[in-house]
Amino acid sequence: MVASVENPVLAEDPGKSLTKKKSAGSGLGRYIIVRFLLIIPTIWILTTLVFFLMRITGDPITAALGGRLTQAQLQERIEAAGYDRPLIVQYFEYMGGLLRGDFGTTVSDNRAVSEVVLQYGAATVELVFFSLIVAFAVGIPLGMLAAYHRDRWPDAALRVFAILCYATPVFFAGLLLKLVFGVLIPLFPASGRATGSTELLMSGVVGPTRIYFIDALRIGDMAAFGDILSHAVLPAIALGLLTAGVFLRLVRTNLIGTLGQQYIESGRSRGVSEFRLVTRHAWRPALIPVITVMGMQIAMMLAGAVLTETTFEWKGLGFQLVEYLLKRDFVAVQGIVVVLAVIVAVTNFLVDVIAALIDPRVRY
Repeated sequence: MVASVENPVLAEDPGKSLTKKKSAGSGLGRYIIVRFLLIIPTIWILTTLVFFLMRITGDPITAALGGRLTQAQLQERIEAAGYDRPLIVQYFEYMGGLLRGDFGTTVSDNRAVSEVVLQYGAATVELVFFSLIVAFAVGIPLGMLAAYHRDRWPDAALRVFAILCYATPVFFAGLLLKLVFGVLIPLFPASGRATGSTELLMSGVVGPTRIYFIDALRIGDMAAFGDILSHAVLPAIALGLLTAGVFLRLVRTNLIGTLGQQYIESGRSRGVSEFRLVTRHAWRPALIPVITVMGMQIAMMLAGAVLTETTFEWKGLGFQLVEYLLKRDFVAVQGIVVVLAVIVAVTNFLVDVIAALIDPRVRY
């Protein structure tokens, strides 16, 4: 009778396995909680900086309406708005309003900032969405192509293209696209979110999302949908190429690193073609760094949207921000900047959580 001897190395204690799983789960939960709690000081610091920077020029009433009202009228409005009180009192009152969802009231047109954000924010979301599609559609395939042709002329040409993408000012790219494809070769509309008739149609949609292409699909008007897409092409390319260049270089660098891994070498030894290795096995792990930088890239897109919307007269939050700056309406500017800061902070949190779920290494 032969006694069976269990290999102590291969045998795994079920208790230890369960402990490892619990440790991994608690590590993820702790990471998510820490990242969520970091949103609070981030938003508070940004809000505080914006508040005091906006007050450097004095009270918002004088900044926006000075020279158009008499001194008595200005003083009356300043007292009514509470800007004659100590700055620290105004600060705490403003922070209390933010906690209630009150971002203030614009001086130039007497509208709640939250109303302005709801009206124009959807246009910026729509633009960023289309721009992300351009960034992914251009950056990821070209990054894979550059890695496949590593250190050859296609790789060198694509690296130069990537540098041009993220080094070219977005307003310059926008003006160039408008000139070439809107004027010289008029393939696409050069300004606006849609034609006048489509804008009128969108204004009559019941329960609108204010994201035009979604509303057009909801009412089933494909002509309006096509018109909206044609207007989005040039601004989306101008803003999307900014991020496409970053994605291209990230995918190339990480794909080259992945192609040197042992499991890829094993595939090569079995006769798997380099093209199949790149397109089937190596590209997915190379996308993890792209996900981790998504939050930063969305923040860059929101910053770039200010210039893009102004260049293409795309009436979103960026366009309105410039309008209020020209009117010296610092209450409106302050409110819009705070909203954008909140969006960026929350987006970064969500991207960090997604990255942690995909790649456990980012938790430690």
